[in-house]
Amino acid sequence: MPIRRLPPEIVNRIAAGEVVERPASAVKELVENAIDAGASRIQVVLRDGGRSLIQVLDDGCGMGAEELALAIERHATSKLPGDDLTHIATLGFRGEALPAIGAVSRMSLTSRRRGAESAWRITLDGGLAGGVAPAAHPPGTRVEVRDLFFATPARLKFLKAPRTELEHAADAVLRLALAHPGIAFSLRDGAREVLDLPAEPGLAGGDLAGARLARLAQAMGRDFAANALAIAAVRDGIGLSGHAGLPTLNRASARHQYLFVNGRPVRDRLLAGCLRAAYRDLVPRDRHPMAALFLAVPPEAVDVNVHPAKAEVRFREPGVVRGLVVAALRHVLAEAGHRASSALGGAALGALRPNGGPPGRYPEPRPGPRPAPGLAEAAVTYQAPLGSLDPRPGPAANPLGFARGQVRDTYIVAETADGLVLVDQHAAHERLTYERLKAELAAGGAKRQGLLIPEVVELDEAAVARLAGAAPDLAELGLVLEPFGPGAVVVREVPALLGPEAVPGLVRDLADGLAEGGAAGPLAARLDSVLATMACHASVRAGRRLGVEEMNALLRQMEATPHSGQCNHGRPTYVELKLADIERLFGRR
Repeated sequence: MPIRRLPPEIVNRIAAGEVVERPASAVKELVENAIDAGASRIQVVLRDGGRSLIQVLDDGCGMGAEELALAIERHATSKLPGDDLTHIATLGFRGEALPAIGAVSRMSLTSRRRGAESAWRITLDGGLAGGVAPAAHPPGTRVEVRDLFFATPARLKFLKAPRTELEHAADAVLRLALAHPGIAFSLRDGAREVLDLPAEPGLAGGDLAGARLARLAQAMGRDFAANALAIAAVRDGIGLSGHAGLPTLNRASARHQYLFVNGRPVRDRLLAGCLRAAYRDLVPRDRHPMAALFLAVPPEAVDVNVHPAKAEVRFREPGVVRGLVVAALRHVLAEAGHRASSALGGAALGALRPNGGPPGRYPEPRPGPRPAPGLAEAAVTYQAPLGSLDPRPGPAANPLGFARGQVRDTYIVAETADGLVLVDQHAAHERLTYERLKAELAAGGAKRQGLLIPEVVELDEAAVARLAGAAPDLAELGLVLEPFGPGAVVVREVPALLGPEAVPGLVRDLADGLAEGGAAGPLAARLDSVLATMACHASVRAGRRLGVEEMNALLRQMEATPHSGQCNHGRPTYVELKLADIERLFGRR
């Protein structure tokens, strides 16, 4: 087959395949253009998740008739003052977005320069451009994209449900809004308002950090604003600012990690790795810190054109960037000292008990103000002996022995017939709760209890939608909830094993877990993960003072429960020391 030159319309559609992956890609490109145009307010309207309509309206500098005709040509741009590709100081540049979008849709651009007497309009239909004509429009630009991918029907097959595409578009707008708190953003899907972010007034007074934090609170919740550590560091001409959450304020996924380079939202492996390195040994391996990091890098030190969608960057000196980010994060985390997230305060007040008694001695265990979940019933039917084991039961009867005390209100010390065991009370109870939830579900549904006062949990709209879609399956597990307005759910019933103080954390983790695993399909496909999350929140915590009866009830349940030698995460629940081992420690053997 001989080599031939492709027609221009085919070239544009190939470019569109690189730039416009889904409606969110088009939204991102158009909003970036509006930001570069100096807009103070950007309005986005979608229909069918962006498939039938994407409209972006801004009050930026606008374009005249000549510029409007050039704007739809490939590699035409106003964002590169010279020909030096190493000094790109804008969000857009590649010069392919407008012609690429117009090649696979029916697009119109209407624009009016500030101070101009009239506006102008131009259209593209599958890449075929019409002439520039006068139009009525206020200063600024309006871009309308209709019937996206009508010219490439194969691409339509790869689009997800309208709600999913809307979530991706909302995420793209939100990330840009976080980087530009001085601009007002709104996103509507038909008559429903998805995002409404007014310009932050703090920026007018020069408080960029305060304005960013206020906007971050809208995206990540008030808990983040109350438990965020401010970051400000400079190394070798590279600046780092932003906020990082306390280690105890973590989530089940990395969705609440926002990374920016020169105001451009990126999904950069280097920066994500820096976050993991800085929080290593501070958060569990299956948890993720919350953070928003803003890097200011000299344009010549970063290449922003390595990806068609501008989602990735390449640093000239990645080692310097990594050193700056990791060192700055570790510094602010070290300065935080023992400070813990205030979001844990409600649960901690009911769970943590002071460890009294002189150093080096185990205080006599006392019953706490509230029985440990799932242990109270067993404790009523079993009263543990307080003295020596007399008569001593054989190993087959009670292999885990009888409780003698607690270490730091976390580990149970039990005497057995031929030694002792140390039990991690949370890990052990988590396995018991998990197995009990599975048994109840197999028997026809988990037992539940109604809350005297229903619990309202604030979430973002996408998380509410995910939980609402999974509500029937969650009800079978004992968790009854329903949407409570656009940004919250109300929990009316919980599994009988769950304490009410654990409800907010459980609901947020379930929402994050549903996002991580995908919203499609029945919850049964992720049943083990959901049950494990419930079991974790329903289990007695480390740092909880237990009564002797409760500790012995836990031991007896462990003896009767399969797989109780390890928790749901694979960690051991107890360590056994035989009498012979103890005697060797003291040189008696």
